[in-house]
Amino acid sequence: MSGSGLVLVSHGSHGLAELADGERLECVFRRSVGRPLCGDRVEIAQIENQSAVVTAIEPRRNEFVRAGARGNKQAIAANLDQVLVVVAPTPEPSRDLLERYLVAVHSLGIRPVIVLNKAECLTTAELMHDSPLRRLDEYRELGYPLLTTSCKEAPGIAALPPTLEAQTSILVGQSGVGKSSLVNALLPDLELQTGALSRVTGKGTHTTTTTVMYTLPCGGRLIDSPGVWEYGLWPMTQQEIADGFRDFGAFQGHCRFNDCRHAGEPGCAIREAVDAGKIRKWRYQSYTRLLQQAAA
Repeated sequence: MSGSGLVLVSHGSHGLAELADGERLECVFRRSVGRPLCGDRVEIAQIENQSAVVTAIEPRRNEFVRAGARGNKQAIAANLDQVLVVVAPTPEPSRDLLERYLVAVHSLGIRPVIVLNKAECLTTAELMHDSPLRRLDEYRELGYPLLTTSCKEAPGIAALPPTLEAQTSILVGQSGVGKSSLVNALLPDLELQTGALSRVTGKGTHTTTTTVMYTLPCGGRLIDSPGVWEYGLWPMTQQEIADGFRDFGAFQGHCRFNDCRHAGEPGCAIREAVDAGKIRKWRYQSYTRLLQQAAA
């Protein structure tokens, strides 16, 4: 038997793939082929009396990446339509966390969506004076979709299914922001879906250490990724960081110098736009901090 499949979970040298007819099959990954990512389309061959084997990985539309322990690129999922960045009043995101996510998602060519979870806590939380949660309306004005959710009370999760429908999405965010609660609320058959996955990961029916793809009732696919305390960027060029600030777009290419870093050079169109109030000052300050971190 041979055919194509969709990788639902990739764990070491093996994983679980879904075939075109809906059958789920445990697969072995050949070292010569490479390790597929969750969301990869693959070719599978099943030899009689032996495990199914992934024989090829189809070209990817994109990858979702984060920085590994050594700062290198670490891909965790493939072929996404959108990245849902989940933030919450507790734990409160650090000053530039949301900017790092948005810069990363833009550089990867994927659509970002901001999700404010635990919305019921926002009015009582003691936020830092420069907290990104104080600027949610400004993110919306910049064109970022912003969804508000709560797994305990109003507004609930009603905003999520219309956004997730017929899309392949990944949930990312800090540990503790409630991603697992959102997954539970979105998937009434979670126990059924995780049964087969747990046999592959060996971590029981609920795991927060492996990237897993689920099928949504609305017809989309949802990838849940392990939470991280502080999302880090891999080494990026100055241009990649600047391109991650969509409000810079209209002014890029108009600086006096072609190699302008927008960090204090004379004749900088970005700096002039900040001074004229056409780019928000806090966004520019976040850009310069990311630039400094990339050079460190």
